Amino acid sequence: MKTKLASLLLALAATTALRAAPLTETTAVHAKPDAGSTVITYYKAGTEPAPAGETANATAGWMAVELPGPFEAYVLNKDLTKSLDVVPGAPLTLTPKVGAPVLTTANANDKTTVTGLFGKWTQIKLERKLIAYIPTKEKSGSLASAGSAPVAQATTSAPAPFAPAPANPVAYGTGGAGRAAPMVNLGDGGSSTLPRQFSGKFVSTRRPFTPRRPYDWALNDDAGRRYAYLDVSKLLLTEQIDKYIDHAVVVYGSAKNANDGKDIVIEIESLQLR
Repeated sequence: MKTKLASLLLALAATTALRAAPLTETTAVHAKPDAGSTVITYYKAGTEPAPAGETANATAGWMAVELPGPFEAYVLNKDLTKSLDVVPGAPLTLTPKVGAPVLTTANANDKTTVTGLFGKWTQIKLERKLIAYIPTKEKSGSLASAGSAPVAQATTSAPAPFAPAPANPVAYGTGGAGRAAPMVNLGDGGSSTLPRQFSGKFVSTRRPFTPRRPYDWALNDDAGRRYAYLDVSKLLLTEQIDKYIDHAVVVYGSAKNANDGKDIVIEIESLQLR
């Protein structure tokens, strides 16, 4: 009994010591106790990290810490169920591409929200605490080398769509109150056809007892007027589209003239909330 009590007191003393030692430099927080693993975030100098329960001393030279989230991540569409839940065990990555750093794997009870569509990938917000690791004092030499590692977005702000950036990126669709948004000049037939970012309100063009429009979706400007139809054929999970109706969005795609020559159509490559 005395031995157990002594061990408990030693553990409490060690925990207190860890909390009381502010970091002397910016420190990378890793997904695993490995300097080459994904960097989730950084602790600023002066932060007093608290060990994450019983796992704090699981690996020599590393301290386990708890990150509250939420986190932004990406999952392959094939790893989503029909109810848009992530399949348990599916990797959640930092960017929408094969081979991207893995933030964590999905659990059966995860709370996730779809926040964007990126071709074969879906962007989600993960509301779950994560156990991460920072090197302890004897590992401090590994801190600087972590600076070039990919970093997770531990916020709810949406990153730019994963797609080749245009030479002169412009966010169209944001006009002043009471006036239409800037329009895309398609007269040159060259640079204007490059993919660009467009922002506005995502709306449905379907109305009861009225003829169907050439496209079911459109983008309205700040004055509430349609300035482009939206072609969503390149988005694979079109059943998620309803989640974006009447919300401010950012779309990435190429603008072209409609068949009638009077309207603009944007072929969407990615879609996310603004």
